Amino acid sequence: MNAVAQQQTALSAQTRQQFDLSPQTFDQALQFCDYLAESDFVPKDFKGKPGNCLIAIQWGAELGLKPLQALQNLAIINGRPALWGDAVIALVRSSPLCEYITEGDDGATAVCRVKRRGGSEEVRTFSMDDAKVAGLLGKSGPWTQYPKRMRQMRARAFALRDVFPDVLRGMPIAEEVMDIPQVGAATGEQARAAIEGQADKQLPLYSEADFSANLPKWREIIASGKKSAEDLIATLQTRARFTAQQLAEIRTTPKAEAGDNGEPQGETDATPKTAVEG
Repeated sequence: MNAVAQQQTALSAQTRQQFDLSPQTFDQALQFCDYLAESDFVPKDFKGKPGNCLIAIQWGAELGLKPLQALQNLAIINGRPALWGDAVIALVRSSPLCEYITEGDDGATAVCRVKRRGGSEEVRTFSMDDAKVAGLLGKSGPWTQYPKRMRQMRARAFALRDVFPDVLRGMPIAEEVMDIPQVGAATGEQARAAIEGQADKQLPLYSEADFSANLPKWREIIASGKKSAEDLIATLQTRARFTAQQLAEIRTTPKAEAGDNGEPQGETDATPKTAVEG
């Protein structure tokens, strides 16, 4: 009777087991990332980019995050992966190495106190004076709208990165990385303008003959989902420049080139179309 009861309990446990799509092989991971990249449930850094999804899932696995948790909590900032602050504290608190984390703010200074098992308490602070020295005070965006929250994220980042680098695998905190200006440019827009201006001076226009010969191949790449139109254009423009008409032709799927009456339609907008939308 006991054996029967145990068997029934085991079967019941299997029935209640949570459904999990986590890939077990590399081929499964590739297929899973294709589905994720087509989904509307992933952030823009991963939309239409199965390669980004794959790398994020691997990063998440090294940190102890499930695939979907990794995609929601990892950010790509200036080409570097970073963790959002709430995910950072969740990872550390779930680690057996963490004894406690407490946070506070007196209206001017944020304080984060952490203790690693076997070690002494560590305290990190970040004040409005610190923000002023760092050039963050009055900065448009979160530092103007939510200064208390941003102080909290900075104090938390200092404390957790200093005391638990092994748990975080050296991963930076997104809120902190976002405040680091890119080297060589005052703003992202200035950097982009400078790069585009440099390209205009140095790169030749793509010849019509080469463009016509390669356009079908480029459209096939876009239709297959290997690259979005914008990603493909960014790659191609490292070698030559396109005219506005050529860019419009790359972004327009063959099906969308003509209307029902066979007449060419106008230029599409800058938003790349997918094979399904075309």
